[in-house]
Amino acid sequence: MQQVTFNVENARVQMRKGLLEFPILLILAEGEMYASDILRKLKAADLIIVEGTLYPLLSRLRKNGLVEYEWKESKSGPPRKYYTLTKVGERVLDELLETWTILSSSINTLKKAYEKSS
Repeated sequence: MQQVTFNVENARVQMRKGLLEFPILLILAEGEMYASDILRKLKAADLIIVEGTLYPLLSRLRKNGLVEYEWKESKSGPPRKYYTLTKVGERVLDELLETWTILSSSINTLKKAYEKSS
């Protein structure tokens, strides 16, 4: 019997990592949001990530012109960055939604065939 060396957990992490920008854009489509609000919504959707992962993603999205931020005074401490989608971000999100619909349908088709054969 051949030994399996495939790391399933690593594959799961890579799958999630490749998708995280999309749910962040979906969350920001709801409106202006503070980073901890984004983290809370990701956690509620079982897409748990840490701040150390979120901030580089937000930074990359900003550099690509998809999100922007504004500093706002806080009643409970120092000023906070509030993130919003740009017009470019909205257009990219629409394209990603279309891509997700097609990809999701394709994966579900393959999954159903697998379930039938099992």
